[in-house]
Amino acid sequence: MDDLKYGTRDKRGNYSPNQPAGTAPVFIWPPKPLEFLKWIPSYFLPYNALFFLSALAWWHWVIPPVETMQHLAWGWVLKLFAVNAVAVFFWYFAFEVQLYVRRTQGNRFKYNGKFPSETPSDVFWFKSQNLDNMLRAFLSGVPIWTGAQVIVLSAFANGYAPWLTFAANPVYLGLLCLVVPVIHEFHFFCVHRLIHTPFLYKWVHSVHHNSINPSPWSSLSMHPVEHLLYFAATFYHLIIPSNPIIAMYQLHYAGFGAVPGHVGFDKVELTENTAVDSHAYIHYLHHKYFEVNYGDGLIPIDKWLGTFHDGSKQADEQMKARYLAKKARANAQRAAKTPAK
Repeated sequence: MDDLKYGTRDKRGNYSPNQPAGTAPVFIWPPKPLEFLKWIPSYFLPYNALFFLSALAWWHWVIPPVETMQHLAWGWVLKLFAVNAVAVFFWYFAFEVQLYVRRTQGNRFKYNGKFPSETPSDVFWFKSQNLDNMLRAFLSGVPIWTGAQVIVLSAFANGYAPWLTFAANPVYLGLLCLVVPVIHEFHFFCVHRLIHTPFLYKWVHSVHHNSINPSPWSSLSMHPVEHLLYFAATFYHLIIPSNPIIAMYQLHYAGFGAVPGHVGFDKVELTENTAVDSHAYIHYLHHKYFEVNYGDGLIPIDKWLGTFHDGSKQADEQMKARYLAKKARANAQRAAKTPAK
């Protein structure tokens, strides 16, 4: 495909789509019903439907019987860990091999014109972003993902969480499935904004931001504390009346759903004439500029709080003005604390 039909490339080889990044036409006023109807298919396909189907597959073929989950035992816990690890490897590796190893579409639609392997850095283990990110995903991400899964399943099995059945509550649970991405977005924004505070950024979140030019394995490249906070989204289903399948969907949405946002390409080509939108631009801009786009755009919280960046020159100017105002406030505070001579 010719990516220049859909965007532009600067002198450094960096790609920007013609269409500025936008938020979903959901939580807006006045409502835009026509835009909402056009947007609905993208809410389900391809990613959300796939993550829900994966949760169903786990429930039917991986998750042990309820009686087994009532007691913690190494057997079923290690089985969950092994299946999660294999699934993460193949899902992440599929994107990595096609786009970054084989480079089947070159740098077409790639936001950053360079590939991470071309710029080794001391900030990464073994000076390799790919190896560093992959090790962090398996040494910390998958174990904590599995730990959250075990806690939730054990709670449902032992009656510590309000378990509703689809047979008795089809409408309510159907609606709850629909809002799983909304729950994730709200949780992600709150956690993300928290770990951008100076102390937590320095000691926790900076690990993730080492990947300025993100690739698929960057998705789960986090400090263990961030992994704990990130996967905690599934714990909402221990409080609200829910179902373990939906709790697994929430977990899979976080774990597998992080890949499209870090894929580094605006579109992933399937054939010479077809491609799937990654919806990665909003989060790529966060990795590029750090203090914008704390959410992914489903809920326009960044727009409400003035931290949204759509990739345009106007957004650049607004961001720079915000930085200058922040710097001026910091200087004023330091001046106020400095004793007069």
